[in-house]
Amino acid sequence: QSIFKFTQPITIHRNSSMSATASPKELQKEADQFRSEFQSIRDAVGRVIVGQEHVVEATLTAILCGGNVLLEGVPGLALGNVVGSNTANVLLVLGVPSLIAGLAATSDTRREYLLMIAASFVFIVLCFFGPLTWMHGTILLAGIVFLLGDAVRSALVHRREVRGAAALCENPEDELEEADPDMPSWKIGMYLVLGMIGLPLGANLLIESATEIASEYGISDTVIGLTLVAVGTSLPELATTVMAAFRRQADVAIGNVIGSNVFNLLAIIGIAVFVGPIPVDPGLLRFDLWVMLATSLIIAPFVFYRWRMGRRVGLAFSALYVGYIVLLLV
Repeated sequence: QSIFKFTQPITIHRNSSMSATASPKELQKEADQFRSEFQSIRDAVGRVIVGQEHVVEATLTAILCGGNVLLEGVPGLALGNVVGSNTANVLLVLGVPSLIAGLAATSDTRREYLLMIAASFVFIVLCFFGPLTWMHGTILLAGIVFLLGDAVRSALVHRREVRGAAALCENPEDELEEADPDMPSWKIGMYLVLGMIGLPLGANLLIESATEIASEYGISDTVIGLTLVAVGTSLPELATTVMAAFRRQADVAIGNVIGSNVFNLLAIIGIAVFVGPIPVDPGLLRFDLWVMLATSLIIAPFVFYRWRMGRRVGLAFSALYVGYIVLLLV
């Protein structure tokens, strides 16, 4: 699910006709069914957690890129990166895995989707009052604080609802898929240190390379942000979703994209503007912001009706993204 969707309401089916005088065989059957449902929930939560690691990774990368571009004196990259990344998240991150194995929205993300659309409209309105400054950033950060607070509240409620379910699982201590509870502390620390070193270095390398390409070929900073930098910051999510598609576990892809897009709009720009003001390119106001909004709206049927994203949908999404990139560069 999305980063706000750790708290998907869970329904455990109980046999209402089970009486207090049920036979041991009937009680065992009921317990087996309950245990099976809990294990399915546990496995789904495991896949959500793995997906969220890559959402956070992509978000941190984008935040570092946003700060670096302002310090480097190319603010057009920051805004272009956010708008382009949101477009890439829908058309590329959902399109390519759909080509491989198809995607299905098996969980309810309607509320989070509506929040993403609301955040998109707020962001677009603020852009028309640009350049974006700390005042705009305060509004955006207030939005993300509200959403995170709501997520924490919902998480506490739903944790109480499922707390008793673990007792019915044969072995509630079973390892979640992708987890390694036996990993030594020194290795965890080493990975954290390497990540903290590698992320800013990678972000700086990406910005420097993008700036050189822009100056070499006479392409505007905003266009480079919409294309090269946007794809670069979306790659962690794309890689995660593609691998999940191969393993037939990509049911949380739409939720991850929704969470990432909301964070891009509210947190990344909300933080970046405190480094310095971000001018809004007129081309963004005329075209790219509306493309971003349109790509967000195009997945509405898949969210509300849970339509399956088959290979035809994946091909259409991928073709739309390629066409958009070509239109920007030509």
